[in-house]
Amino acid sequence: MPVSPITFFFDFSSPYAYLASTRIKAIAARHLRDIEWVPVLLGPVFEATESRPLVEQPLKGDYARIDIPRSARFYGVPYHQPDPFPIATFQAARVLIGLQQEDDPHALPWLHACFAAYFAHNRNIAELPVLDAIGAEIGLPAGTVERFIADPAIKARLRANVERALAAGMCGAPFMVADDQPFWGVDRLPQLEHWLQTGGF
Repeated sequence: MPVSPITFFFDFSSPYAYLASTRIKAIAARHLRDIEWVPVLLGPVFEATESRPLVEQPLKGDYARIDIPRSARFYGVPYHQPDPFPIATFQAARVLIGLQQEDDPHALPWLHACFAAYFAHNRNIAELPVLDAIGAEIGLPAGTVERFIADPAIKARLRANVERALAAGMCGAPFMVADDQPFWGVDRLPQLEHWLQTGGF
């Protein structure tokens, strides 16, 4: 009987989603699951939860500035605190959606390249020249980035992704769903894997 994929909701501006994105593929492979990568925007999530970016919250922000690089060291993932942070990521998300819709093999390389550009190399992926450069680096034809960013259907798809994420209960990033069970945060990856391994607990 076919098993459902792991749905991975994320925003390119989330450092914890970046860390989780480097681990989730191996977990999925061990349990013969596919991953559905769903880019969203955290702004509407913050509105729904009456919250704001973690680094802007009293005490939690100070903690995050310690915890994020420490977590990166724990997972063995390259990390450089980006500046500015956070940033608008709708353009990077639209390009990913466009690649996904065309079943383009560059979709996953784009995802990982954008995450690494921002969180490992301090490249501002809110800027179009940076996105164009990333596209060239992974072999996208010239003009692809601009074509997807300007596409009204892709803009609508990103809004639909946000609505879908909120309907699923997304309260932060990364937000993962396996067998209709939600898991929020990179620190829930062990629980997610245990769920896949045991069939539920």
